[in-house]
Amino acid sequence: MITRIREVRRAKKMTLQEVADQCIPPTTPQTVGRLETGTRTVSVGWLNRIAKALGVEAADLVRLPERDDLPIAALLGPDGAHAPRREALALPPAVEAGMIAVRVEAGIGDYRAGDEIWCRRLAPDAFSQAMNRDVLLPRPAGRFVFGRLIGREAPAGESGGKLHLLPLGSGQRQTVITDPPWAAVAVRLVRPL
Repeated sequence: MITRIREVRRAKKMTLQEVADQCIPPTTPQTVGRLETGTRTVSVGWLNRIAKALGVEAADLVRLPERDDLPIAALLGPDGAHAPRREALALPPAVEAGMIAVRVEAGIGDYRAGDEIWCRRLAPDAFSQAMNRDVLLPRPAGRFVFGRLIGREAPAGESGGKLHLLPLGSGQRQTVITDPPWAAVAVRLVRPL
């Protein structure tokens, strides 16, 4: 089996030691290196352990003949575009459990028509993770509100509370939503050029 463990590890900017430490149970960096180079056989169990440590699906670690890889040709930085020092591959976006998407039909704020905003759902006790980020909140009767979470008022020791959202459009007033059952924080922008 031809694996892409090394390419995915490098794309995630992780060292052999970091991957070894993230494995459950932990392993050694030498073992991860042997799995990368093929000097040790990669079983399904090892593939699943390494995938979990890297935060990807096991299928992302296997070269499939019917799936083309997307090589990274250049790196763009403040000094312009330059070739990568070693071969690298772009990882396709992976959908995590519990994710939802918002499709932008008309440009508003920083978003353009045709954009897709991938969001991770959060329970009320995790709302603080979305502070100063764009969120989608449910409203009654199948409606939603989308905006920048700029404040949260929660009684001591309780989750939820009042969430203060700044709308994306100019001239709109701040919205306050009380005790939403969930929030979805924007984590990825998919934009056709």
